[in-house]
Amino acid sequence: MRYISVEGLPAVGKSELLSALKLYFPGQVFVLPELVKKVAEREKIDLFRERDRLREAILNELPQRQREIEAALERGLIVVEESHLGVHAAYSAALGDRAFLEEFTKIEPRIRWPDLFVRLEILIPVSLARQRARGDPHYEVGEEVLVRMSDWLSRWHAERGHEVSAIDADRSPEEVLGELVSALGLRYRSLPRGDVIPYLILLGRPAAGKSELIQFLKSLSPDVRARDYHLGTLAVLDDFPILWEKFIEDDIWEEVGKGRLISRRADDNYYVTDDHTWPFLIEKLNCAIDAEPELPGRTVIVEFSRGGDNGYREALSRLHRRALERGAILYLDVSVEESWRRNLARYDRDRRDGILTHSVPWEEYERTYKVDDWPELAEGPAGYLEVRELRVPYITVSNEPEPITPGDFVGRFGPAFAELFRLWRER
Repeated sequence: MRYISVEGLPAVGKSELLSALKLYFPGQVFVLPELVKKVAEREKIDLFRERDRLREAILNELPQRQREIEAALERGLIVVEESHLGVHAAYSAALGDRAFLEEFTKIEPRIRWPDLFVRLEILIPVSLARQRARGDPHYEVGEEVLVRMSDWLSRWHAERGHEVSAIDADRSPEEVLGELVSALGLRYRSLPRGDVIPYLILLGRPAAGKSELIQFLKSLSPDVRARDYHLGTLAVLDDFPILWEKFIEDDIWEEVGKGRLISRRADDNYYVTDDHTWPFLIEKLNCAIDAEPELPGRTVIVEFSRGGDNGYREALSRLHRRALERGAILYLDVSVEESWRRNLARYDRDRRDGILTHSVPWEEYERTYKVDDWPELAEGPAGYLEVRELRVPYITVSNEPEPITPGDFVGRFGPAFAELFRLWRER
């Protein structure tokens, strides 16, 4: 299907949806505004009171519209037109405009009609409510006219054997637009940004600065982030929200009398008592990675902390193969003392479930994080880790003293990402 017309009741969203297609699919679609509305606005014609002027303006404009359609089709574009003359004929029938219907009967066989008609469907009361919300009385159409118009248009399509594809438009905008894009067979094409690392595995002790680094990277323009840090549009997967949800579930289990399953309270906070929790969190991250499609120009950051004699070794051995195979590791190195200092400094009791405001209680820190196996796992400051027969590029960055200003982040992480990208590309 190369030529499609999108029809529907007033205020169904035709103009808005087609504007989105024009913006997001350049070079694929040629969007044409509604012919009737175009000439009415240009000639300042009242749609309901000046039917003779409107008819003459439409007939004069029609040959140019047909030439535009043919030229776009010859260029290999998908032509998407808002409404079509069959809809105007249906309105003419509903309004008793016999003069236009007579002309329409003459010209109908010579018109290049769409290969597919896409009907955005809403109930008439929804159209009336949206028309009122739109607040443009020049285009408001009453219920009786809409009933007669819809009946006529449905008969016209059926008599001519047209292919009409219906989309329920009484839904959220993203659902309607998504179905329309799918119906037209469009595929988004991102412009080349150069190579970006598709998966960044971000590791380090609690409060080592992982979330602050992500915040800095998000603050950069896409061009700077791609050029200087070799990262695309960012999606962040962090296991802390998953862990916090398990703490809250333990509160609920305790409330209903079963007892806590994986944690204990520590004043206003929690610590983990069941070490099966750590592989569980990795498997939950793997599910999230599975749900995130790998898209050109995007980087998925997978962030977590681990401790113990084999914490990172075991976590990486379980991590999703795609992240290891296509990604790279950045480890932020801070001392136990600095990690604990920042951990206390960032704590906000009222926002203790926040990424930048949570804190690990001492019971957890002493039990889990005082020992860190990264130095044994990564023998040098940069290179490759052997994980499940894969060579995963990594770099270790000392994150002391704590970076505060943008210049601090640029000076420390610009060279680090350049080296990490070199390792990633050479692999």
